[in-house]
Amino acid sequence: MPEPILTVSHLVKRFDALTVLNDVSFGVCKGEVIVIVGPSGCGKSTLLRCINALEPIQGGEIRLHGERIAADNRNLSTLRQKIGMVFQSYDLFPHMTVLDNILLAPTKVQRRAKAEAKEEAMALLRRVGLSEKANSFPRQLSGGQKQRVAIVRALCMHPEILLFDEVTAALDPEMVREVLEVILDLAEQGRTMLIVTHEMQFARAIADRVLFLDGGNFVESGPPEEFFAHPQTERAQQFLKTFTFERKR
Repeated sequence: MPEPILTVSHLVKRFDALTVLNDVSFGVCKGEVIVIVGPSGCGKSTLLRCINALEPIQGGEIRLHGERIAADNRNLSTLRQKIGMVFQSYDLFPHMTVLDNILLAPTKVQRRAKAEAKEEAMALLRRVGLSEKANSFPRQLSGGQKQRVAIVRALCMHPEILLFDEVTAALDPEMVREVLEVILDLAEQGRTMLIVTHEMQFARAIADRVLFLDGGNFVESGPPEEFFAHPQTERAQQFLKTFTFERKR
């Protein structure tokens, strides 16, 4: 088993008196796709935000290549550039074109030459089928198109790990597939990814490992074939039953 590039050790996250994550530990290896599932409100999105230091933690630690990710780390900005995050809400600047949204961080944060960054951005837009939308504004795009732009924006920062937080939750069913196909393509490229989703078929297709979060910690983990076909815990069995329906006769 290779050494993890990202480690989460005994993580504790509280909101006032409410403990959302309690003694959470796991590692992520290079090229691994981990899908985190669990009931709404169990802390899945909060976990991703803690990994990117968007939320302060109250215990434990998170390390990338052995370096601690924390607000008091002087290298936090550099570490964050290695962890790309794609949010459910797109977070595109409405007054900027698609291309300008993508180029903002590479040129301002990483100080890369605009011509070089633009060439890469256009290549990525072509890959996701959106090159003709480079000069469009977010209001002129569908939800699925906006989410694909958000993925391209993250990729342009050359992250080592990609975090996807319920990226299809705000989409109409017809738009979900176009976004999931982009993420499946990234998995085929060997990208390291942590994905929070309620799309169980997608989770089964893309995951190398499934982590089931409930009650502040991981109740069960394993390969998707085992988790979905033969869940070991009663809680996981109950959770998966909510995605199947039988008509009472």
